[in-house]
Amino acid sequence: MTQLLLSTWPEVETYLKRSTGIIIPIGSTEQHGPNGLIGTDALTAEVIARAVGEQEQALVTATISVGMAQHHMAFAGSITLRPSTLMAVLVDHVTSLARHGFDKFFFVNGHGGNIATVTAAFSEIYAERSLHPQGNRPGVRCGLRNWWEGRRTEQLSRELYGNALGHHATPSEVALTWHAFPHAIKTAAMSPKIAPSGSFTDADDYRRTFADGRIGSDPTLATPEHGRQIFYVAVEEVAADYRRFLAS
Repeated sequence: MTQLLLSTWPEVETYLKRSTGIIIPIGSTEQHGPNGLIGTDALTAEVIARAVGEQEQALVTATISVGMAQHHMAFAGSITLRPSTLMAVLVDHVTSLARHGFDKFFFVNGHGGNIATVTAAFSEIYAERSLHPQGNRPGVRCGLRNWWEGRRTEQLSRELYGNALGHHATPSEVALTWHAFPHAIKTAAMSPKIAPSGSFTDADDYRRTFADGRIGSDPTLATPEHGRQIFYVAVEEVAADYRRFLAS
């Protein structure tokens, strides 16, 4: 019993007798270049979070699959929440689960664009407790872990792709989805081979600057075997971080 959606309420009560930690995968629904799945950020966070849950016998919630992705909205299929909306979603998730006795919330994130909003939501959660008129509410602890940022995971991705790793629609995240969902592998011609890098503001500026959606990457280098390698290293590192988070 590691998936919240496949559990019964008595099973959750039993789980809470041995652990008050829970893993929450969060990603985004947005374009990932010509051969990357729109669900890449949600799917990668989900498969890693579920694997960590299995390994650590930790409960894992449903994936928060729509994130803060306004800058991708000039590409068909992308969906975004406003930062304020995403913050409200996260606050309500944590508040709901805290009512049942959970107090350690470990978010496994697949989308860089979520980071600022998620950490701001944590501040809202802490402020609500600190400013409660009847005194500080029972404490909770929130942690954010970007699956791709582990030392060994980053090192492996650099070894595989070098300067073609890039910043968005990366071959590492594409490879991970290909490992997890081999029936959904896509191919596409891309020019230039390595996409340009740079900055952007809103959705139209993004589309003008990065016409096919990639930033600094060459996702044609991705393979399912690369994804398998990345998956096992990332799961090991994220699981270790979860254990440290529970002990902190």
